[in-house]
Amino acid sequence: MLREILLSVERLVPPVVRRLGERVYRSLPPSIRYGKHYGEAVRFLDASQWWTSDQHETWQLARVQELVRHAYAHSPFYRTRFDAHGVHPDDLRCLSDLARFPTVGKEDLREHAEDIRVTNLPRSKFQYHTTGGSTGRPVGLYWEADRTVPLERAFMRRQFGWVGFELDADRSVALRGVPVRDGRLYETLPGRQIRFSSYDMTPENLDHYLDVIDEFRPAAIMAYPSAAHIFAQHVLARGGHRFDGLRVVLCGSENFYAWQRELIAEAFGCRAYSWYGQSEYVALGGECEHSTDYHFYSEYGVTEILGPHGVAAGPGESGEIVATGFNNRAFPLIRYRTEDVARRSARRSCECGRNYLLVETVEGRLQEMIVAKAGNLISMTAINMHSDVFDNVRQFQFYQDTPGRVTLRIIRHERYSDMDTQRIRAALLEKLRDQFDLDIEFVASIPLTPRGKATFLEQKLPINSDSARDRQP
Repeated sequence: MLREILLSVERLVPPVVRRLGERVYRSLPPSIRYGKHYGEAVRFLDASQWWTSDQHETWQLARVQELVRHAYAHSPFYRTRFDAHGVHPDDLRCLSDLARFPTVGKEDLREHAEDIRVTNLPRSKFQYHTTGGSTGRPVGLYWEADRTVPLERAFMRRQFGWVGFELDADRSVALRGVPVRDGRLYETLPGRQIRFSSYDMTPENLDHYLDVIDEFRPAAIMAYPSAAHIFAQHVLARGGHRFDGLRVVLCGSENFYAWQRELIAEAFGCRAYSWYGQSEYVALGGECEHSTDYHFYSEYGVTEILGPHGVAAGPGESGEIVATGFNNRAFPLIRYRTEDVARRSARRSCECGRNYLLVETVEGRLQEMIVAKAGNLISMTAINMHSDVFDNVRQFQFYQDTPGRVTLRIIRHERYSDMDTQRIRAALLEKLRDQFDLDIEFVASIPLTPRGKATFLEQKLPINSDSARDRQP
């Protein structure tokens, strides 16, 4: 609840007061910062990770039955959709019955967001968020304000703990997409973290990063795989480096290729670890201390891997991740099509003894880079916008054929105005700064790939980095 109160007043106070409040908030113990849902989830997850398969299935069935009843009773969208498909919550008697219910896609979220969110919660319980994902097609949705984020934090705490990083106790450095304030190269945050700019990774700046990290002595580096790989290349070019106390490099939000993993481990002398999730909060998976298979958490939701014609993929087979999330009752997502493709592990169990769905790779997340004026590479994941500036955009795509210049192609919604253009340009230039010139082009359509996907970036430049070779997992 404290977090929601602070969010509600954040825009009402001057920046200096907001920054001071942020520092105070981050210095609080997690139990106070995230509230009762966080503490309850931490205790629950520490125990549930050792459940038998039958215990997981029994618990999941009860949760999904509750969620489907809740959605049918309080979400106009689901009542209409279920009735149209001739299904009712009473039809869900075992987990396999979930396959009888219709799937929900990103287009449903774009067209029916207000009807999806439930009617039995007060407006204060809703927190609005947008995600463009890897396709450049904006999606707006709601989180349950006092519950969704604290539960996510509890899952991440357990996930990272498996590989030796204590989220609320150990030091870390971040090389991810959130811009560093005031255009600086890095900033020290309360809560034992330094955030580095992933937009300014020139050789000179990376040398400075090495010095700062040496002095800070973090237990973990948290990064996009592409950013970690660029940093690792630089480290190896300097003869390799070993940071005192560094135990793991935590990589997420992009594909993570085996050759990247090997190079990062060689550069830093520790394990490189990966996890998978999305802003819709329907499925979450991470590696354990014994393997590189993703363990998809049954306490987080029901995860299906569906092959052609909606048939469940077997061990060793690939399919789309379709998931039902448990942690957002304000905006239920039941059988949500993520548009991410995964390959199930051929193994049926893991040496760690935890009984979760095992996934060998998540294959459908494209790792794309743009070239700055100085020749350094920036991941497009860092450009992805998590705000409302794209609410009046039907689809967008970045295009590059010249270093330091990027074109944003936009398909406008009927509501789109010149003010939207100004807001989008300002938001992007805040991230790109003087490293890029930005053009905005309005188009009637954006071509799809041969597999029917819309790409986030059409890159015409050769990427002079090992991050571009062998794009197969």
